[in-house]
Amino acid sequence: MKILVINGPNLNMLGKRDAKQYGTLTLAQINKQLGSFAESLSVSLKFFHSNHEGEIIDYLQEETDSADGILINPGALTHYGYSLRDALIDTKLPIVEVHLSDIDRREDFRKIDVLAGIALDNIKGLQEKSYILGLEKLINYIRNNSKV
Repeated sequence: MKILVINGPNLNMLGKRDAKQYGTLTLAQINKQLGSFAESLSVSLKFFHSNHEGEIIDYLQEETDSADGILINPGALTHYGYSLRDALIDTKLPIVEVHLSDIDRREDFRKIDVLAGIALDNIKGLQEKSYILGLEKLINYIRNNSKV
């Protein structure tokens, strides 16, 4: 099983951002934790980060055929990334959306989630644990719904 782990704008700045909202770990540290967790379950992860919506869409279009699912933290694209939404739908892959902070308890504009309704689940507000829980849910879904 291969899962694409995609991180959007500003997530490369984790570890330097507001620790109360985003925790203290860097993106590399979160990816390392995810990698260890996935390895223990015999799952392969492919990590990608970009601050640019178009690059994320290009990546999805290039990698979809070789993947079984998508774990995504779209960052601020959550609130306005309609072309990202369309690209995710086009993959026809199961998706779990994660957020480090609880976007529902922040500024009003952050409560808008243009990806709502296309993901199996939306895990938010658990800082780096959001990723582990999201990955676990995605793996379980894929294993329970595999056509093999």
